[in-house]
This record gives sequence, C-alpha cells and structure tokens, in this order.
Amino acid sequence: MTSMSDLVLKIKGLGKSFAGVKALDGVDLEVGRGEFVCLVGPDGAGKTTLIRLICGLEQADRGEIEYFGRQQKKLGSKERVRLGYLSQYFSLYEDLTVEENLDFFSRLYGQARNQELVERLLEFTRMTPFRQRQAGKLSGGMKQKLALACTLVHQPDLLLLDEPTTGVDPVSRRDFWQILFNLQLQGKAILMSTPYLDEAERASRVALIHQGRLLAFETPDNLKKQFAGRVFELITSDPQSWYKRLKSQAVFLDLQLFGDRLHLVVRPEVQVSEIAEFLINQGVKVEHLEEVPPGLENVFIFLINKSGGQN
Repeated sequence: MTSMSDLVLKIKGLGKSFAGVKALDGVDLEVGRGEFVCLVGPDGAGKTTLIRLICGLEQADRGEIEYFGRQQKKLGSKERVRLGYLSQYFSLYEDLTVEENLDFFSRLYGQARNQELVERLLEFTRMTPFRQRQAGKLSGGMKQKLALACTLVHQPDLLLLDEPTTGVDPVSRRDFWQILFNLQLQGKAILMSTPYLDEAERASRVALIHQGRLLAFETPDNLKKQFAGRVFELITSDPQSWYKRLKSQAVFLDLQLFGDRLHLVVRPEVQVSEIAEFLINQGVKVEHLEEVPPGLENVFIFLINKSGGQN
C-alpha cells in the first residue's frame, strides 16, 4: 500500500458510459511516486477510456480523481503540466526532424529551449544518431521512442502511456522498457496500458480490467500466489476440438486454450497421474503433459471466467 504522501494519482469509483454502454464501472486505482502500474485487459476493456479520463480528454460521469494529493473535478493547468501523455497512435509532426519535434513540444509547454535536456533525452532514447531525420522516415520503434522523448521534454511527474509498444519490434520493445525502468528509478510514476501480459510481469503492480471493471489490483507475484489451483500444459492433436469437449468437465477448475496447447487448471491436490489417466479415458492422445507455473495470463483468464465473462 502506497502512503498518502507518496500518492501521485488516486481514483475512486470512476464511471463512464458512451451511448448507454458502460466503458468504466466503478474503478478504484492508486499510483505512487516511483511506481510502475500496468493496466491490462483485452480490446474494449476500458483501458484507453481510463487514461483519457485521467488526462482530462474525457469527463467522468461519476467518481473522483485526485492528482498529487488534490481532488479536482476538472484537471487544472498546474496539474496538467505535471502529466505526460503518450497515446496509442503516433501523433508527432512527420515533416519535422527528431530535434525539431523536441523543440516544438518544449515550447508548447511554455518552456524555453533547453539544449542540455534535449541532448539528454536524445541520448536516453538512443536517438542521437537520428536527430536530423524527419519523424515520418523513422521506423515504428523509433517513432515510439521519439514520442516518449517528446512526452518527457517538460519533465512530468506522472507518465500515462496508452499501449506504447503495440506493433513495435522486439528489440525496440526491449529498449523502450529499459527507458521506462530508468524513469521509474528517477522517481517518475508510470501508468501504462498494455495488451501484453508478459510486459505486465515486470510492473510494480498490475490492474486487471475487463468490461470496465477492475478484477484485481496487485503485484504480479501476489496475483499468482492467489491463483487457486495447479496448471498442467497439454500438447495434443486438434487442441481446439478438445477444448470444446473438455471445458465442461468437473475435474477442471478452468480450461484455457493457448495456441497449439491447452492449460488445464485443477485443484491443488490433483496429481499429474490422475490427469493423464482421465485424459486417456476420454480418448485424448497425450503427446506431452507437465505442470507449469501459473502466469498472469492464467490468472486473468481464470478471473474473467469467474466473473462471468468470456475468454
């Protein structure tokens, strides 16, 4: 639990509807100084709506948002300048160079050109060799790093990042994460939405959101410790067909389809030999069966199913 003095963002009972459809339904969330919170959920879960409400781009129907220890119905200019927002889509000026974009956004926030800061950001994001390249001619990964640098040019205390690594190549994703970890070490608070549960494994805390409701808000380790069951990974022919045929069997707490394999969630006392015997009796050709540690994806799917959602 974050102490009140360290709270950068506090959300209580936040709700928002569009045309009568609930996008957010009573969300509670806190982010502390130096904390990295990942907001995880499928498309349409409410992640972008939540971030846009925090940024002041949308107005909540109900609930409260407290910025830096102050509750405000509308985001004030003093608080706004302490926020850095990176949207899902590249929104910089493609005909300007990397350095010109940094200079433009610095002036946009009412700051004089700070060449020392520009140089630090270029070095920090490994963009120095590309400083004179037009933004429109950068790769997808470099565009995201430039967008992050422009988000940081006014030195915000709270970073709000909406799926910044979607569509980014693995090397750029790794670089992007290293940058974020360094920012966290500097005491920046980060709230980042992502559809990738492997990314959420690295966060301080994870907020699992589905259909506008927060299913859980915990550290990755605590989420997995609370997972009620053991997970066995099954490799067999035609896993999709077996998923449909086995998912209603009482022996399983949950059945989850992961590409070419199935994850069988069972009670803690159930042994692998019992599972193997059951599968063979059902006619399943068991090519491989072993226990695997539960991941966040197992936890998330289990919670969705428990809440009555569809995986």
